[in-house]
Amino acid sequence: MLRLEAAVIAQGDFQLHADMRLEIGRKYAVIGPSGAGKSTLLAALCGFLPLAAGRLLFDGRDIADVAPGARPMTMLFQDNNLFPHLTVVQNVGLGVRPDLKLAATDRDKVASALERVGLTDHADKRPAALSGGQQSRVALARVLVQARPWLLLDEPFAALGPALRNEMLDLVQDLVAETGAGLIMVTHAPEDVRRMADQVIFVAGGCAEAPQPAAALMDNPPPELRAYLG
Repeated sequence: MLRLEAAVIAQGDFQLHADMRLEIGRKYAVIGPSGAGKSTLLAALCGFLPLAAGRLLFDGRDIADVAPGARPMTMLFQDNNLFPHLTVVQNVGLGVRPDLKLAATDRDKVASALERVGLTDHADKRPAALSGGQQSRVALARVLVQARPWLLLDEPFAALGPALRNEMLDLVQDLVAETGAGLIMVTHAPEDVRRMADQVIFVAGGCAEAPQPAAALMDNPPPELRAYLG
């Protein structure tokens, strides 16, 4: 269980308020107008932005002051956050040990993750030699080896074409189903909500609203959401 209690996230003059409970194993879509604070919400959950007020609880323990790398979640960014001077194996290995001093069991874990995302034959390449979709798969493999309870997506596949983007979303769905992880996904696409989400977090007007069932909300959106969807 992940819970934001009376949380305030501040970034400059902007404030985002959130009070919600998120259940592990469920898939949440975060939607709302550009600049509403969707990425800000994810950054606060991951620890890249501090809470100005309130609490962030994981299984009843306040983790608001816990360093990002020690939190029970990992995040995929829009640029995949790969290191260009490292090989695919090394980029994935960072998810196991940041110093890349990998034991035999660690190397087996990396190899298994690369096989799962279909990159075994590209293990010794560097990111520049890969396509955009392959780079996204490297980032997913690094998520796999970290095996955190929560996966956060900040539109990491936005630059991909529609077919490849859908392929990556399907792969994410398979991975979270296999691992039992919770998924929190920022998206601008209503079709992604219907395709992926159990529940929706609507962000607008300085507030991240508590999750609501995705299908019912999309079929009968309130006025503010209807205005956003067009």
